[in-house]
Amino acid sequence: MLNRLAAEQLSVAIDPAWLEPADTPADNSTWIGQPGAWQAAEFGLQLRQPGMHLLVEGEPGSGRTSLMLSAMRRIAADWPAAADLVYLHHFSAPEKPLALPMQAASGALLRSGLEQMTRELARHILGQWQEASAGMEPGARSEKTPVAEAGPGSSALESVAALLDARIAQLKREHSAHLLQAAAFEGWLAELRQDLLDQLQQLHLSSEPENQLEVCLNRYRANLLVDQRYLCSNGGAPVLHDDDPSLASLFGGCDASENQADVLRLRAGNLLRAHGGMLLLHLSDLLADTDNNLLGRLLRVLRNGRIQLEETVSGQHASALAVKPEPLPLDVKIVLIATAEERDQLHDTLPELAGFFPVKVDFSERMPANADNYRAVAAWLRARCQALQLPACSTGAVVVLLQAMHRKIEDQRRLSTHFGELQQWLIESAAIALQQQSPQIQAAHVTDAMQQRRLRSALPEQGFRDAIADGEILIRVTGEAIGQINGLTHIDLGDTSFGSPVRISARCSAGAAGIINIDREVEMTGPNHDKGLFILQSWLTSQFVALTPLSLNAALVFEQEYHGVEGDSASCAELYALLSALACVPLRQGVALTGALNQHGDVMAIGGVNEKIEGYFRLCQQLGLDGEQGVLIPESNLGHLVLDAEVQQAVAAGQFHLYSMRDVLDGLACLSPMPIGAPDGHGHYAEGTLLRQAHDTLQRLREYHHHNRVALTP
Repeated sequence: MLNRLAAEQLSVAIDPAWLEPADTPADNSTWIGQPGAWQAAEFGLQLRQPGMHLLVEGEPGSGRTSLMLSAMRRIAADWPAAADLVYLHHFSAPEKPLALPMQAASGALLRSGLEQMTRELARHILGQWQEASAGMEPGARSEKTPVAEAGPGSSALESVAALLDARIAQLKREHSAHLLQAAAFEGWLAELRQDLLDQLQQLHLSSEPENQLEVCLNRYRANLLVDQRYLCSNGGAPVLHDDDPSLASLFGGCDASENQADVLRLRAGNLLRAHGGMLLLHLSDLLADTDNNLLGRLLRVLRNGRIQLEETVSGQHASALAVKPEPLPLDVKIVLIATAEERDQLHDTLPELAGFFPVKVDFSERMPANADNYRAVAAWLRARCQALQLPACSTGAVVVLLQAMHRKIEDQRRLSTHFGELQQWLIESAAIALQQQSPQIQAAHVTDAMQQRRLRSALPEQGFRDAIADGEILIRVTGEAIGQINGLTHIDLGDTSFGSPVRISARCSAGAAGIINIDREVEMTGPNHDKGLFILQSWLTSQFVALTPLSLNAALVFEQEYHGVEGDSASCAELYALLSALACVPLRQGVALTGALNQHGDVMAIGGVNEKIEGYFRLCQQLGLDGEQGVLIPESNLGHLVLDAEVQQAVAAGQFHLYSMRDVLDGLACLSPMPIGAPDGHGHYAEGTLLRQAHDTLQRLREYHHHNRVALTP
């Protein structure tokens, strides 16, 4: 059945009453239209067992990162506070520094206490040296230090020991209660005391005792690798987002400086800093860094449940560590952000790593177009206007923005969840409102912003239209022609996409080759197009079953198409061109069409319907609308129409027309002045119909082929 569409069918109507303010404001932490993703995220983030990490799948701009970070911070705030981590010099095994976990925010106090102790010891020891040197006769001075020369039991050494004992006692009082391994710390303090006294007695062997004293005291300083004061200042467990992961930022390592003790050069990566909490990563970043094999290293960490600080760090001044810290237990929940393509790549390259992410959080690209979601999006727009200090959105502007969300996914029943692009539209519309000194963003500002965005990328489309207008590309939009028709293509250039007509022509002769697509013969077609061509041949054979096998050589071609053809959306147009050539019946050239065919003659939905219609409309507008032009589309695409206002107005004024078809023969009736015809019980068609004329031509071609004669149709 063929239907002429009214202007009211060409877009989606939104009742302004649905946009009344919601009870609760919406912001970037509101999961609008993502109930499944929200439920999965809540479930996965609450799981504390090892190996229960989250894979978040969604497209950029869907809010996947901001929403997950908001949920992670909210949930981690109720988790136990994570520990600080301090590294100390290991006196009995210098190559394996001592790791001391401490209560949150107490590591900095210990580091400060040890710093203060080393400064006091340095002042005290240097002061004694100066006093002793000042009391010596000028000729009696030597390179030996007074403290070292005194030996055990001397007053100088006893003075140092007394100061050291007092500071050690103070450190125990102030910090042992905050340590998770107090006994280890107290044992380390005892070793520190003995080490310093032993070192002081060896300083006389050095030609630079003051420098050696500084080196000695450096070993008593603490390296605070993980400081929870900066990771979770509001309590709870840390939540980190590494948006530029590298070997050092993720796994840690050491600084290249040679001016510090090895233990002080160690640096924690974000995996270790997020211990006890959560870490968000983007899979695309890990896949891109193949030089450092970040994915393989992450797999080892998750498999072992431990992290080893890397022995070397890449860079201009890379150097090997003289220390090899023991691997540390790691308890961190990783949230991995990915697209569907990146997820597939992970499963193909490292399926074992993919197995550590059993909880999938799937962000949908669309949501139902109902009053609740309309109201939520309207509230989100108001909140963004306030957050970005933009003029407020009028109700009319909200309606146009919502229609743009329908248009984004070509669906009158659903809205896009691409809030990143919605915010871009909002900012561009606000810029125009401010230029016009309007206190509010009005519908006209949004429409103008969208038109300006299209025009900024319209040069390729304009080039196609100009080539047609100049006669370089042969397209007719008026009159009739036999064996040719205007199909519609969808051209995607990455940053812009548009629809454009392409002439499809057919020629027939007697033979046994069947339907030949010239583009396919020169390998300029894709598999989906080839599939559509075989379906076309199947339909044609079933329609004229009495004449099978058909004695037909039919050549189809997309004229002046040099970049290849893919997709089956032109299969209806190819069939019409072929039937026109067989029946010698002209077709209207002012009506372009798009639609895919199945074996039963049903017309199936195609993609890019709005851009195809608008592209053809703009061409006809440039060449001159005559009131007869239009586009024929599948009936199943009616719910995808969200056309711009200019097309709607032209249809309402009768300057341009849109038709829909359910069966392929319905569409043919729109293009041909001749009745189409239908087979009777014996497969015969009535005289004076298009299909009867096609049948008669096929019969003649069959006879000619059997007598080795060739007849060309016009």
